[in-house]
Amino acid sequence: MNKESLWLCICIVFFSSCAKDITQEEDYLDAKLKKTIEQVSETNSASYYILPSDVDYSNIPQDPKNPLTKEKVELGKMLFYETGFGADAKFDSGMATYACVSCHIPAAGFTPGSAQGIADGGSGFGENGEMRVKSSEYQESDMDVQSIRPLSLVNVAYVTNTFWNGQFGGKGINEGTDEVWPLEHATEANSLGFAGIETQNFEGLISHRYRVDEEIIDDLGYRDMFDAGLPNMSEEERYSIFGASLALSAYIRTILSNKAPFQEWLKGDHSAMTKAEKEGAIIFFGNKARCTNCHYRTNLGSLEFHAIGAKDMYQRPSYNTFADDRNNLGRAGFTLRDEDMFAFKVPQLYNLSDANFLFHGSSLNTLSEVLDYKINAVSENSNVSNEQLSDKFQPIALSQIEKENLLLFLSNSLRDPELERYQPDELRSGNCFPNNDLQSRIDLGCN
Repeated sequence: MNKESLWLCICIVFFSSCAKDITQEEDYLDAKLKKTIEQVSETNSASYYILPSDVDYSNIPQDPKNPLTKEKVELGKMLFYETGFGADAKFDSGMATYACVSCHIPAAGFTPGSAQGIADGGSGFGENGEMRVKSSEYQESDMDVQSIRPLSLVNVAYVTNTFWNGQFGGKGINEGTDEVWPLEHATEANSLGFAGIETQNFEGLISHRYRVDEEIIDDLGYRDMFDAGLPNMSEEERYSIFGASLALSAYIRTILSNKAPFQEWLKGDHSAMTKAEKEGAIIFFGNKARCTNCHYRTNLGSLEFHAIGAKDMYQRPSYNTFADDRNNLGRAGFTLRDEDMFAFKVPQLYNLSDANFLFHGSSLNTLSEVLDYKINAVSENSNVSNEQLSDKFQPIALSQIEKENLLLFLSNSLRDPELERYQPDELRSGNCFPNNDLQSRIDLGCN
């Protein structure tokens, strides 16, 4: 054998051995991650965390009183984006300029691109909603602006009682709270017996100044979609806020981050996540970071409420926010119970890297900042002492590489890169969306 042949053989053996070692290491890492997940899964199986397809209606969590159908979901999609239904604006200049999507932008993880959600009374969009500001024709008190950050709609099908304080929905965790429902107009609809998403939309379409009646449905050209989506309702209910709310809720339940790399890994494609991301996932599901003490349900959220001392919206530059807003009290703002003071819902974690602002008061801007905050576990809100923080909110010790890997898992593995698949190509009205005001149309380059 000449020198060249001998050298070639050595190289082949060397690289084959390296490839084998790498494969064995990856197999070990995948097996370790699977076992770690199984130990915290409610079913002792990693498959517990697999999200269904957005058209697999039989496996998407839903309200039995509002079963999912393709036609209902399609109607709900158009209601979510159609700025033409934003027809109860405070002033003429705001008519048909906003929709649900104004505050829940797909590319921003179905959250606002700016710190606050601004519908009627807003102007502009920028590149991803970050330039949404008060219209010059509105006073702050005239705006439909939210004093608490809108939660992401991603995977909200797994949330039985919605809002940061869980106030919507008459069942689930709100059983036994019926004495407080009549105290606020927003929660009176809990008595109808629907789940949280549906109940919130009964109130939300009204408070966010939607108009849904036969006249506007016909003007915008949606009668056939209402008929197909809600065929078993009386016309009085079908062509109304009630019918629209059920269709809208059906659509929202189908917004699922089932194309995230972690989802692909769970379904068997172990190449979907990098070695570092798998290491980060092991940190997430393991005992060291204790993430799954709170984030343990299928959507990596839970129905628990915890005080973590994050700042309120009024403590940053914002519109129409006040220190005495009941939203600042967390769960206690709904239940009126002392033990619920400053305790906010544990949110789901998918696509948070798409959001520009995080926590209920938009006090932080990146997942890295959130991770640092949770590692240190010290209140940033002057109204919430460290003694009032949740027992589950405790400092944790992570090395720099552990932190970096955990952050990679949170920001990359849990990011579905195709959430814009949930939006329509166009509206029947021909309007722009997410917003249809003059400045937004300029920013968006439409009309």
